[in-house]
Amino acid sequence: MQPGNDTWISGFLLLRFSEEPEVQPLIFGLFLSMYLITVFGNLLIILAVSSDPNLHTPMYFFLSNLSFVDICFTSTTIPKMLWNIQAQNKGITYEGCITQIYFFTLSAVLDIFLLTVMAYDRFVAICHPLHYTIIMNPRLCALLVLMSWIICLLNSLLQSLMVLRLSFCTNLKIPHFFCELNQIIELACSDTFLNNMVMYFAAVLMGGGPFTGVLYSYSKIVSCICGISSPQGKYKAFSTCASHLSVVSLFYCTMLGVYLSSAGTHSSQSSATASVMYTVVTPMLNPFIYSLRNKDIKRALKAFFVKQTTNDPLSEY
Repeated sequence: MQPGNDTWISGFLLLRFSEEPEVQPLIFGLFLSMYLITVFGNLLIILAVSSDPNLHTPMYFFLSNLSFVDICFTSTTIPKMLWNIQAQNKGITYEGCITQIYFFTLSAVLDIFLLTVMAYDRFVAICHPLHYTIIMNPRLCALLVLMSWIICLLNSLLQSLMVLRLSFCTNLKIPHFFCELNQIIELACSDTFLNNMVMYFAAVLMGGGPFTGVLYSYSKIVSCICGISSPQGKYKAFSTCASHLSVVSLFYCTMLGVYLSSAGTHSSQSSATASVMYTVVTPMLNPFIYSLRNKDIKRALKAFFVKQTTNDPLSEY
């Protein structure tokens, strides 16, 4: 093995956002608050869908899966960052970094796939309402989610295995608050051509394909809505997909913003700050978007808590 090139490294250093000690408590409090809101909000959606039989429909089945993935998405990165701040430690083990890459890639791509499936669900509901229950049957819904999981699991496994073949030198500092695949590849001393090819091919295939599907679905939805003569009919049709459209717009716009900011500034700290938008802020806002605009979710949650209060033995005293 050549000097300065160590394949069997012990770990990496996560540089986070700021080196100033007085800023760390503020960052800790901010990210802890956002993480707790994300977990609590998405758990409420899962709770509402599972407890109310009226919400056992394809749309809410996909929504509960999206909420579960969003919890996994933030849990992959934020707890480790909070632990490092609390322990005043920047390190992450090599195995921990590979694990983080695997689950982060899995959650991010699975988010994209589920948003695409939900767009298709809204397309069928608005453009083919009479055949909705026939097309979006339980078997198809389960198959769509299962296929999304399988594809994303295999993609994450491939990306992680590709990282294992890399050798690293003395510079093991990651200018981010988590192990991002692109940052790890840039630190490698060995040839990264194959890694870059696989990464960009997967990005085009796993990102561009679903995005095309979302655009196609919503182009058809807009066309169908424009064909409705009644203003009330148009409003009702649009309201059924407004929440999903808001989430899709937020997710893709923040990802595009991260790409443009990192490409424009060439600053790793700016890129890390911008990436907070789609890794933390978007999963946190999803429950608010769906619950505030959705009477069914609010009704189900209200009914659940009223039932729990009624069944609580302490409420009798």
